[in-house]
Amino acid sequence: MTKPKIIRGAGAPPPPSAPPQPTRTPDTLHSRQFATLMDLISEGEIEGFASASKAGLTKGTTAYNNAALKDVFLNDTAILQASANNSSPATTDFNFQDVTFDPRFGTSDQTHINGIESSESLQTVGVNVTKASPVTRSITNTDIDAVKVTVTFPQIQVATSSGDILGSSVNLQIQVQYNSGGFTTLIDDTITGRTADAYQKEYRITLTGAFPVDIKVVRVSDDAADASTVNAFQFTSFSEIVDDKQTYLNSAYASLRIDSQQFSSIPKRKYRIRGIKVRIPGAGASSSGTPTVDSTTGRIVYPTGYIFNGVMGAAQWCSCPSMILLDLLTNIRYGFGDHITDSNLDLFSFVTVSKYANTLVSDGLGGQEARFSCNVNIQNSNEAFDLINELAGVMRCIPIWSAGSITLSQDSPKDSSYIFSLANVGEGGFNYSGSSLKARHSVVSVSYYNMDSQEVDFEVVEDSTLISKIGTVVKQVKAFACTSRGQANRLAKNILFAENNESEVVSFTTSLDSGAICRPGSVIEINDPVRAGIRRSGRVNAATTTQITVDDTASTDLPTTNNPTLSVILPDGTVETRDVSSISGAVITVSSAYSATPNVNTVWLLSNDTVQSQKFRVVTVEEQDGMNYAVTALSYVPGKYAFVEDGASLPTRTVSTFVGLKEPPTGLQAEEKIVVINNNAVSKLIISWQPIVGVTQYQVNYRFNNGNYVSTKVSSPDFEIFNTDIGTYELQVFSYNSALQLSATSTNLTFNAIGKTAPPSDITNLTYEPISDKEIRLRWDAVPDVDVRAGGRIHVRHSPKTDGSANFSDATDLVFALSGASTEKVVPLLEGEYILKAQDDGDRFSTGETSLVIDLPDAQPKLLVQTRREDQDDPKFQGAKSNVGFDSGTASISLAGTGNFDSSSSIDDETSIDDIGGVSTTGTYLFNDTLDLGAVYSLDLRKHILTDSVYSADLIDSVADIDARQDFDGTSSVDTNAEVFVQTSQDASNYSGFQKFANGTFKGRAFKFKCVLTTQDTNQDIRVSQLGYFAEFQRRVEQSTTTIASGAGAKSISFNSPFFTGTSALLGANSNPPAIGITAFNMASGDFFELTSIGSTGFTVHFKNSSGSSVDRNFNFTAIGFGKG
Repeated sequence: MTKPKIIRGAGAPPPPSAPPQPTRTPDTLHSRQFATLMDLISEGEIEGFASASKAGLTKGTTAYNNAALKDVFLNDTAILQASANNSSPATTDFNFQDVTFDPRFGTSDQTHINGIESSESLQTVGVNVTKASPVTRSITNTDIDAVKVTVTFPQIQVATSSGDILGSSVNLQIQVQYNSGGFTTLIDDTITGRTADAYQKEYRITLTGAFPVDIKVVRVSDDAADASTVNAFQFTSFSEIVDDKQTYLNSAYASLRIDSQQFSSIPKRKYRIRGIKVRIPGAGASSSGTPTVDSTTGRIVYPTGYIFNGVMGAAQWCSCPSMILLDLLTNIRYGFGDHITDSNLDLFSFVTVSKYANTLVSDGLGGQEARFSCNVNIQNSNEAFDLINELAGVMRCIPIWSAGSITLSQDSPKDSSYIFSLANVGEGGFNYSGSSLKARHSVVSVSYYNMDSQEVDFEVVEDSTLISKIGTVVKQVKAFACTSRGQANRLAKNILFAENNESEVVSFTTSLDSGAICRPGSVIEINDPVRAGIRRSGRVNAATTTQITVDDTASTDLPTTNNPTLSVILPDGTVETRDVSSISGAVITVSSAYSATPNVNTVWLLSNDTVQSQKFRVVTVEEQDGMNYAVTALSYVPGKYAFVEDGASLPTRTVSTFVGLKEPPTGLQAEEKIVVINNNAVSKLIISWQPIVGVTQYQVNYRFNNGNYVSTKVSSPDFEIFNTDIGTYELQVFSYNSALQLSATSTNLTFNAIGKTAPPSDITNLTYEPISDKEIRLRWDAVPDVDVRAGGRIHVRHSPKTDGSANFSDATDLVFALSGASTEKVVPLLEGEYILKAQDDGDRFSTGETSLVIDLPDAQPKLLVQTRREDQDDPKFQGAKSNVGFDSGTASISLAGTGNFDSSSSIDDETSIDDIGGVSTTGTYLFNDTLDLGAVYSLDLRKHILTDSVYSADLIDSVADIDARQDFDGTSSVDTNAEVFVQTSQDASNYSGFQKFANGTFKGRAFKFKCVLTTQDTNQDIRVSQLGYFAEFQRRVEQSTTTIASGAGAKSISFNSPFFTGTSALLGANSNPPAIGITAFNMASGDFFELTSIGSTGFTVHFKNSSGSSVDRNFNFTAIGFGKG
């Protein structure tokens, strides 16, 4: 038996591993530049930076400067994050690295900022520094303050034997020697990294010793051992620097040194500071304490019972507008101190205003804040009058010049300072007037500076009751110096309240004794028997401090019940009021004595709970003839302050005794209007009537279409019913007396309203203004209908017909529907009829249509490349169709029907066989041919489209009773449209997306077209009977810009841009070459030229002499053709 053979082996050796890829260390060393900026922040002295001040840090310390960086913003970003530790912030706490900051606070003895260079003198060195050979330079200029040393590394890198390119590290020192006293190392720096390009670094050294000064640059690291290590450097140059030592006394400023790598341009800077220190009241009289400043808010805290003694204290930072105004008035450097001193000011009025301004009130967010704060940066010069009034307005004050000094009169709670009645006014008595509803606002938007977002913010306050009455009428107000949302809110509420509750004006004349005492801003009381119905004021016949004898009892009401009080004018011109204890005849006895005995013939006034005096705040007092004064005052509601600040309810003040039943009003009338509320058109019924004297309230009852009556109480002789509808309104109006008793009868009116059912008015006065050969501006009068202007639309359509027979339904949209408030629109210039209709917010169209016909005149010379008409092909409309069909009967394309015969239950009931089931909402027709220019040109395209619309659900077959039909024209179809689109290609292969066009210029080589048919109602169809476009080139002239030398032979000229000369498919190849004009110079007798090879891109000219030999001549050329490639 043969043994089997066995073959054994050791296997193939493994393949060699791939060598490792060489390593290249990234280029990490780059030369850097720094910019030093100096910003003037404010006049001084300022308190400082907000974060540092709040933290109680000491100026000049590192912690203070670090905290201040939280208040320095570069491009609206703080340099240091707010959460950073002030003493040792982490690197990651900085939003910007390598920022140097040095502030000054505007003191009178501040020092200059170091490192701000005034001049620099560059000294070139250019010597390599080796370990064995340091480089030294001597400086003898004793006027300099610092030296800037520049070293340069051509490259820093190490090449290893394995192909790696790595970084290197070099340690260098800069040593300084003063007056040969030995070198001291001031700079010890190690440069680590890699760079394949030159790397420079500068070192600034402030000189502090005696001259001469020696600067030595030392290489500490060993020199490179071989050529594989490149890290040599040279002492390139040094600059002798003289620093700017300006101290800018009394000006707060700061310097910032920033790395230019972090910014593409000089960044915008903002500084959040606590501003100028101003004087505040000093220690009070009778040990009543000393005011302090809240370090968090800047509010002045007055001790309880503080009494100002006329002495101002030290200057401190605060946000009190009164003290800021005082500082501006008296500061010589930046205010009016050259003209005004403390002796010209009523300092007591400033302190009184300051106390009220710094009282804590609710901030509306659950906390408290000063009633008025002033935080403002005044950067520009202003008129003194304007600036003083702006600052005074922050705390609701007006400055008044009186008795040789400026005093402040503030809108704050006050007792009455004078009394007026028919006893001390002129014969004309009291004249009243009020503001119109049209002049009032229901919404106030106050802009203020939000310190958190560092942007202007808006606080909006609405009066919902007033909005329902007059709609949304917004008043925009800029809150000067306001950074508090709560303060802005209170300002808005105060404006709303004043407009709607303190708008009544009273005017009267008075004599010298009263007019000389009455001052703007003071509160006065008035008893007008004409308005009150009773006389309760007059002249004093006799008086003691406890008993007043009045002048007339027969015609005077002297009540002893319901808490009567008696007010009199004392000899010093002040008013005092006391409770009445008894009345006997003409003698009124008060419960406590007056501070002085009233003079005989002074004025008295009696009030009680049933009838009170009217209160007004004086606005103006004007001397008329030296003996009489004209006084104007606004109504004053004492409870408004608690209402605005705390939302407290307003107490009722009764000023009249007209309590008998009143007659119903007369002259009841109603008017229906459409108004805009919250950008919506609302129909409302305005009811008005003649007011009844003595009536302040009315009851209005109304019902609609015999429904239930709705009752409403109103306080003015008008009422409005919103969202009225078509139908009958029955109206009743009753009068209330002061006891809230209704009149025995009512005034009635029946009104037939139409609501918002009427179609809008037609558009009128349609005109046009040419803009170019492609566009015109259509103009028309604003549509008067509110429901068109708010929520409605203006539709602009076009038809190519020029005979005036086009109509809206058969035209196509030219532009998107416009806002109903628009009165003009730029549209493509097309020949034909432009047709406009208005549509209200209920989708009702105006019954008529406004149009104008434009029959284009002969235009400037153009080259008509092609007139394309799909409807003139044979057969017509050969292009691809999607949801579109061709009707040979009408020779038009239209939207395809969506149904079929099988889906109809009764074919006899179908009104349109073509449109069974309605039509498609959209369809597309692609033009049969592509327009190819052969090269890229700018081409003028103008569409041509003629359409008509049909309402398939309103055809003659759908009329049930033909005899009852009044109009055989059918329902207008307005919900259809057809638009033409074009797409372009630069190479006749790749096309852009389709874009709609009417008349415009397009750039490309090839062009494809389509028509999109649409309808919003599947019962409405559109038929396109004519469809195409006009393609034209504009005339173009190209001229040589310089004189050309022909040379001794034929000269070829190339155009800057090719002309269109035709293709085999368009006009014929080279059928329209440009016309060439030659202007030759230095021609000799018998010279001539020949033009050849005229084409789209250029031509050839050949100058010859009389013998036919080539000559060199100078010439210019002009080429006139069409199109620009």
